[in-house]
Amino acid sequence: MSSSELVYSTELGRIKTEKPEVVRPKGDGIVRIQRQVSGRKGSGVSVITGLDLSDAELKLLAAELKKRCGCGGSVKNGSIEIQGEKRDLLKQLLEQKGYVVKLAGG
Repeated sequence: MSSSELVYSTELGRIKTEKPEVVRPKGDGIVRIQRQVSGRKGSGVSVITGLDLSDAELKLLAAELKKRCGCGGSVKNGSIEIQGEKRDLLKQLLEQKGYVVKLAGG
């Protein structure tokens, strides 16, 4: 193991390393809403992918969608997760905002 990365200096203290910015792949312009249950102890989640927005804009949109749906959710890895199976309501809300929306998966 010849990793010669400096993490602490007696003069400067802890050395912070720059984390590379995560680059998300460009989508095809279609927002997809899918239902996921696996790995969530049986509770369904609606996952919205394909939004070409920055993290701050995603958080604002997620907050608005959560408020309109009356449920919780989060933003993870460039996608919005909304608790519960509210795909039809989410599709309607996103289409009102001008997005092209498809329901993906089962």
